[in-house]
Amino acid sequence: MVAEATDRLGPQCAPLVCTYGQPRAAVNHLLLQLHEAGAELAYHGDFDWAGITIANGIMRRFGAMPWHFDENAYHHAATKGTMALQGKPVTADWDPGLTLAMKDKKIAIPEERVLDILWAELQ
Repeated sequence: MVAEATDRLGPQCAPLVCTYGQPRAAVNHLLLQLHEAGAELAYHGDFDWAGITIANGIMRRFGAMPWHFDENAYHHAATKGTMALQGKPVTADWDPGLTLAMKDKKIAIPEERVLDILWAELQ
């Protein structure tokens, strides 16, 4: 996502950090520094159970807010989804309605499927 944002938006792109899944030490350190410096962090990830788990951790540890990562965004994205949602359900701490919607629709949405929504706000 970072490379595509750079290619698409160039220097007009807002600052962006990609965790590439569960954040490792370097990403955790960077996010902690940003959080402690007062940066407002927003998080978006995959609409699947692993994505919800990662989001819960990032929002809890670094005070990040959801960025197009809630029940309404899921319903919008799920209209185009065909990938089966698998695994053990995880409650989205910030939006229990998202968890219920995902359990109901049983559709996983990779972040790449909703990039057009995100690009508009990165400019």
